[in-house]
Amino acid sequence: MGKSGQLFVVSGPSGAGKSTVIGKMMAHRDDVSFSVSVTTRAPRPGEVDGVDYYFVTRERYDELVREGGLLEHAVFAGNGYGTPRQPVLETLASGRHVLLDIEVQGAAQVKEAMSDTVTIFLAPPTLEELERRLRSRGTESDEKIRQRLDTARRELLQAKNYDYLVVNDDPDRAAAELSAILDRYS
Repeated sequence: MGKSGQLFVVSGPSGAGKSTVIGKMMAHRDDVSFSVSVTTRAPRPGEVDGVDYYFVTRERYDELVREGGLLEHAVFAGNGYGTPRQPVLETLASGRHVLLDIEVQGAAQVKEAMSDTVTIFLAPPTLEELERRLRSRGTESDEKIRQRLDTARRELLQAKNYDYLVVNDDPDRAAAELSAILDRYS
């Protein structure tokens, strides 16, 4: 049997550029799988079940939680979210790495469930830059942006609990740094 893959968790505040950096890194790697989460929320236009999320009923979600079928789980705005355990374990057993993009509380749950998980915190260069990024989206009210910045301040305090810190001052450079971290475990 070959070498097992490694589980990686990337966390960081909303607006830090996680999706952009992970997307750039994944475009150049064929040894990494991105984990698809479950959610109880309805699909948004263009989202595909099994690609963007596994869309499940609240009953199925509660069943997965009860049975230990999720590596981590949380409820946000009344909707359940979580990482299915079995697909992650199967992918790791096949020798491929798995990358999770989850929030700070979920990262702690995963680290507790699988202690050899490598955690990476992706941070904006400054809170001012984070605010600029959030405002440039043009999708949220001033109140929602203030809430996201308050959450970001709390999340940034948790960065010290991660194995690695990557500052996203340039998405290409941050993606290369993320890839270099993964290379250490290949």
